[in-house]
Amino acid sequence: MVNSQKRLAIFLPNLVSGGTERAMINLADGLARRGYPVDFVLSQCEGSFMGQFPKSARLIELNRMRVGAGRSIISLPALIRYIRKERPSALFTALHSNVIAIWARQVAGVPLRLVISEQNTFSVHNQMLPIGYQQLMLWLIRQNYPSADVIAAVSEGVADDLRRTTRIRKDRVQVIHNPIITPELEGKARECLDHPWFKPGEPPVILSVGRLDPQKDFPMLLRAFAQARQYLQARLLILGEGPDRSALCSLAKQLGIENDLCLPGFVSNPYPYMAQASVFVLSSRWEGLPTVIAEALYCGAPLVSTDCPSGPREMLRDGLYGKLVPVGDVDSFAQAIINTLKGDVIHPPLESWRPYELDTVVSQYLRAIGEE
Repeated sequence: MVNSQKRLAIFLPNLVSGGTERAMINLADGLARRGYPVDFVLSQCEGSFMGQFPKSARLIELNRMRVGAGRSIISLPALIRYIRKERPSALFTALHSNVIAIWARQVAGVPLRLVISEQNTFSVHNQMLPIGYQQLMLWLIRQNYPSADVIAAVSEGVADDLRRTTRIRKDRVQVIHNPIITPELEGKARECLDHPWFKPGEPPVILSVGRLDPQKDFPMLLRAFAQARQYLQARLLILGEGPDRSALCSLAKQLGIENDLCLPGFVSNPYPYMAQASVFVLSSRWEGLPTVIAEALYCGAPLVSTDCPSGPREMLRDGLYGKLVPVGDVDSFAQAIINTLKGDVIHPPLESWRPYELDTVVSQYLRAIGEE
């Protein structure tokens, strides 16, 4: 353990249920294990992961009044005050907080190392925004990202896309994976699973985990599942919450699969489900570094994933650790599920999840700020 008084800080909008938030919680815990005082600075203390906040870190809320959309930019004055008062030696950010953190450091005038993390395939994610916002986001990134000390991309695909789309110099972007596999994960995966679908003699369970929103393309998954059920008995369980819940329930009724679909919402410990699922599926249209793939690899679940930009192809080693199918291809996705349930199973080896271990990634972040 490092004996250090250098305070490190992590800045995010909130702790809603997402892979980035979970990864940053792990990072805070990993840095604290190395002996660093860690501040977890949030625009607002809200979200499903608040219950998983690490006790080893200090929680700081910048906006106690609920401000809704745009909360990151509203946090700018408070973040500047925090930096001037606490004077952290380094600040780590991700998501919509990156540009805000860059501005805050510039105005605060306090020397600190700033590491920003690009979590998604920017070109694809940006296309989902209104035209005016697309141009604005591209301009903001081109103008501001080079001011950070370290621009970290969570996968090679994300790094290549960011360089190509924004014309940021190649040597300014480095790959640092998210810390996903923690020492506690093994114990969590072995916890008792109290769900009737996993009792002996029940049909196989197809599992997916993610926010119910357009990025995850769960409508495609439901259609693929409906096709697969024509050839074998199975059930589909999706852990997560989001704005598409009602639309997915309506689609399930149209497809006649509502009795074999379960949407229990956010689950704080998805790992026993992964460990006991017959197949884990990712149906996303785009990603950055899907946290759930690393977790499913660790839990030993057979995988079927869309070959979306970016992350799955890298994480599954071009199909060596799991099946890859084209994005949005219902027929191919259904066939991959059928083949897996019929016994064409790829068993992921230990090295499949090693790059995402907490200690490995924490060392990479510490090297990025000159601490190792």
